[in-house]
Amino acid sequence: MPTAVLRHAQPLLTLRAPIFAGMATAGLLALGLAGVALFGEANTEIPTARGRFDPAPVITAEAGHGTGHDTAGAPIRFLEPDEGDDITLDGVHDGFEATPAPAAPSHSGSDPADAEARHAAETHQVAAANPNALPRAPMAGLTEPGPGGPLPKIAPDGTRPSRAYARPFHGDPGAPTIAVVIGGMGLNAAVTQAAIDELPPEVALSFAPYTRDLQTWINRAREAGHEVLIEAPMEPFDYPNNDPGPHTLLADGSAEENARRLAWVMSRATGYFGVTNYLGARFSASPSALSDVFEQLEHRGIAFLHDGAGRRATVEGAARSADLEYAIADRILDEDLSPDAIDERLLALEALALQNGAALGSGFAYPATVEQIRDWTDSLDLRGYQLAPPSAVMARRRLEARLADEARSHEPRQTEPNRAPVRTNVGPQHGAAEEDGHAAPASSGH
Repeated sequence: MPTAVLRHAQPLLTLRAPIFAGMATAGLLALGLAGVALFGEANTEIPTARGRFDPAPVITAEAGHGTGHDTAGAPIRFLEPDEGDDITLDGVHDGFEATPAPAAPSHSGSDPADAEARHAAETHQVAAANPNALPRAPMAGLTEPGPGGPLPKIAPDGTRPSRAYARPFHGDPGAPTIAVVIGGMGLNAAVTQAAIDELPPEVALSFAPYTRDLQTWINRAREAGHEVLIEAPMEPFDYPNNDPGPHTLLADGSAEENARRLAWVMSRATGYFGVTNYLGARFSASPSALSDVFEQLEHRGIAFLHDGAGRRATVEGAARSADLEYAIADRILDEDLSPDAIDERLLALEALALQNGAALGSGFAYPATVEQIRDWTDSLDLRGYQLAPPSAVMARRRLEARLADEARSHEPRQTEPNRAPVRTNVGPQHGAAEEDGHAAPASSGH
């Protein structure tokens, strides 16, 4: 296009540009009005989440928990680990998938008059789910208030916790009988859950008193059919370098202090038929310290099971003096954690059962121990043995001891063999002197 034409067209283009822009704006506005008419008024409110949020629960400290030091005049307190801390033991490694403790049922606000009926209903429900299940604890009449919870006691009708919480056993009296208890439960959730689920219900489980959610774990064990013990920490020879934990029973401690510590241990939970030792070589060597503790257990109707380490004679003597239901393990099964070594100990237990009619073994909450005992029990009956709860072996030995005592009491007393009469007036001995015509008396050794 020639330059002159462009020069004349420039003013026209300049005038048309605003017109085109205005027409475009009007078109967009028309489209917007049409959209509002079609879809309604636009929602310009900022989107927000709606719903009712409950305020966070207020967590208050319960009685028996705190961070203070334990003194003779202060209330008994138990220092729980911080949330998130995992309680472990040297040499115990997770060989299983960890399972948290189940939530305990809540009956807050319920009428105490309904406690017995509720207990019967819960027991029936548990028994329907698992025929091996034991009744839910606590049972009526078997507890009284203690420093950290309910303490066991003998019921007014004479029912003892050692009998009420034991697993019933109706075996063949003539068959060789073996019982096993596994200690250290509750400190490793994975091993504890595996023992509850995989071991036969006749295997007893012993729980550490420091276990978090202890009552919940005991309930779960009893629901699976396992009778339960609680461990009393006792003084070893290398204490305090080897410290069983707070509330340890001390060989040189006063009877009052040891009774207070034992009461704390026993009030941690309910549902156990007996107490067992955790460590305690030095304590078990003290007859006076043992006697004080055993009298407390007998007073409350609780049995005692010793793991078999240490001096058996001292434990037996103190238990007999207190007329306590007790048993001592014949073999410790896992001093050597190799599978072959554990199997050898189990075979030795079988030999003792053949020889004596019954045998009792003790182990600890190691994955290897749980696995080997689980596999060993699979074919135990095929080899002619019967597995029994430790309380059954304890009752059997108590009966055998009583029958033996009765048999001895009916035996005629043996008289001393006849001796030749002692002559007081004898003739003169060789070398003896005569005085006044009488012989000297026989020598008395002086």
